[in-house]
Amino acid sequence: MPMESIPMVRLPAGESIPVMGLGTWHLGESPARRASELAALRLGIDHGLTLIDTAEMYGDGAAEALVGEAIAGRRDEVFLVSKVLPSHATYAGTIEACRQSVRRLGTERLDLYLLHWRGQVPLEETVRAFEELVRLGTIRYWGVSNFDVRDMAELLSVPGGEAVQTDQVLYNLTRRGIEYDLLRTLRAHGLPVMAYSPIEQGRLLRHPMITAVANGHDATPAQVALAWVMARDGVNVIPRAGTREHVLENRAAVDLRLTEQDLRMLDEAFPPPRGPRPLEML
Repeated sequence: MPMESIPMVRLPAGESIPVMGLGTWHLGESPARRASELAALRLGIDHGLTLIDTAEMYGDGAAEALVGEAIAGRRDEVFLVSKVLPSHATYAGTIEACRQSVRRLGTERLDLYLLHWRGQVPLEETVRAFEELVRLGTIRYWGVSNFDVRDMAELLSVPGGEAVQTDQVLYNLTRRGIEYDLLRTLRAHGLPVMAYSPIEQGRLLRHPMITAVANGHDATPAQVALAWVMARDGVNVIPRAGTREHVLENRAAVDLRLTEQDLRMLDEAFPPPRGPRPLEML
């Protein structure tokens, strides 16, 4: 089946990634759901959701193993992202963790490797490991996740830190704190945001304003929440979907265009930040 085209977000290195990808948090943990989850991932790829985000932490590698099975025979069709735990982020630990991730994924390389969140290991040491993995061809690019403004400033000051490609953070209608400072900082450096939990783990779906906007478009609340995030420049989303139906619902959000009135209504219900806020995480 030919893959569908989808709008793209540009990385600093010049490569583009889909505005929507496939998240895998909590996937691969239930044998009873495995067939459904595999089918969902494969369908997502067919429909242009070719960025797949996973991590060594997810199910202690179970999500990576699931993704590896889903992409078998079509590795070159996907942009594959995984993450190293901060407890593994020493020079040697990062290299070994990456080797274990690519083994579980059944591939020889990652397209993007992220530090999952800030830990105690000096950033310079982790960056040196990322540079070595790039030199070895085990990863193509690297980035970070859950980094706030201060973390990003420190990262950009260490040798090699300017090669960072993205910051993956919690961002949705009810978690707008990054708009005050972090989003502007990242844009100033040409860095896109990769937004996780764009529908707040389903909690946004019951909000009356989101429902009202959805009704005006013959859409679902999830599609409105996703479309709102994707309407931001330089932001892509990685919602999780464990069924084929969920994948198709998410994919349809790519084509949903919210009006100026929709955006004003959503701003009234979910006001943007008026001051700095600590970076939120799930």
